[in-house]
Amino acid sequence: MFFAGRIETNRNGQNMAWMYILKCVDDSYYVGSTKNLELRLSQHQEGVGARYTARRLPVELVYSEEYDRVADAFKREKQVQNWSRAKREALIHGETDLLPALAKKKFSKSLHPPK
Repeated sequence: MFFAGRIETNRNGQNMAWMYILKCVDDSYYVGSTKNLELRLSQHQEGVGARYTARRLPVELVYSEEYDRVADAFKREKQVQNWSRAKREALIHGETDLLPALAKKKFSKSLHPPK
């Protein structure tokens, strides 16, 4: 997990970006991205970060990834938002070996086979 108490810059002097996962008081997860992780966490805790988290306070940072580019953090945010709870939890717990199996779709057999 990565966390910085101030805005970090990369070797080119550009602001770093983060994709992060919060665990809400109702045990749900919120996935977001930001250029300033400390500020964004503070906003979430104050109830002004997002409508979703404002109704589920307090929240806890459970995972984050650091990126050189905001676009990359945003792309990763959108990817992880589409994941199942089980897949997000594998990522949070560092069980990356489980991610491929959790990505496979599960299809049930139809009660009415084709004629």
